Amino acid sequence: MPAPFRTHSLAVSDRSLAAMSAALTLALAGCAGLADRGSSHDDDLDITLGAPPPDDGRLRIIAFGAHPDDCEIKAGGVAAKWAAAGHHVKFVAVTNGDIGHWRERGATLAARRLVEVRAAAELLGIETQVLAVHDGELAPTLALRRAVVRLIRHWNADIVLSHRPNDYHPDHRYTGVLVQDAAYMVTVPFFCPDTPHLPQNPAFLYFEDRFREPSSFDADVVVPIDDVVETKLRALGIMVSQFFEGGANGHEGLLPADEAGVRAREEQVRQAFAARFAATAERFRAHLKATLGDEAGARVEHAEAFALCEYGRQPTKEELAKLFPSGP
Repeated sequence: MPAPFRTHSLAVSDRSLAAMSAALTLALAGCAGLADRGSSHDDDLDITLGAPPPDDGRLRIIAFGAHPDDCEIKAGGVAAKWAAAGHHVKFVAVTNGDIGHWRERGATLAARRLVEVRAAAELLGIETQVLAVHDGELAPTLALRRAVVRLIRHWNADIVLSHRPNDYHPDHRYTGVLVQDAAYMVTVPFFCPDTPHLPQNPAFLYFEDRFREPSSFDADVVVPIDDVVETKLRALGIMVSQFFEGGANGHEGLLPADEAGVRAREEQVRQAFAARFAATAERFRAHLKATLGDEAGARVEHAEAFALCEYGRQPTKEELAKLFPSGP
């Protein structure tokens, strides 16, 4: 049988107590230093927070895309609807898009894309911000997690939108990871304590995609955008570097030599996007009919779709219906 446990008296000298106390003080000081570093790390990304939206009872929505065009493609319609209803919407591009063209690159391209995305934001009636991260070099770092947390908190967001973390582009994937990692952390007081934490986790949702591994996109919200689709198409048309000129995979042959060719190319881009948003409506036709009724659901021609992330607040279907605009 194993020997029984024995109790021992422990005699500790005053000198030993003093040494233990000093060691404990040093350890606590080190822990305090670590906590303080949460508000000002040397590797923190320098971001401008700007003015927060007013506390006026309206919804506050923030969307994160990997590049200056992703949010506009995925959520430009619902953003325009929210903005028209008086809600506060902000799009954030986590990279500056400085290699997203076949002919231009660097600061020149980044500046051009910033002008484009700001013009699109003005048309949609929203705010926009582009972070100083190089296109194609995004990684889910602690510094970027802090930046995303600070942006969500500063916006006092009710709803956060972003990519799913499975996608063809690494920047898209890692933007999704960063936003997922911000979920819950936005409520933790001593993570980024320089920006007040949120008392309630926002609802986090993913943009629609067609990737099937490790799981397919399944919509929880489908928003009809027929009433704002022209506005969305005009906003995308402003992003000439990406769509008219073809972005990173474009080529000289896309650039027409005369005015008629320019008009034809613009219409080609417009029709391609219109078909894409029509495909979303058709893909989720059953969802639209279940939400709007058979007749109204069948009439919807263009839509955007979103899936609820498990890591944020879990609103009921009734709450989601109040958070997201319905059909015209």
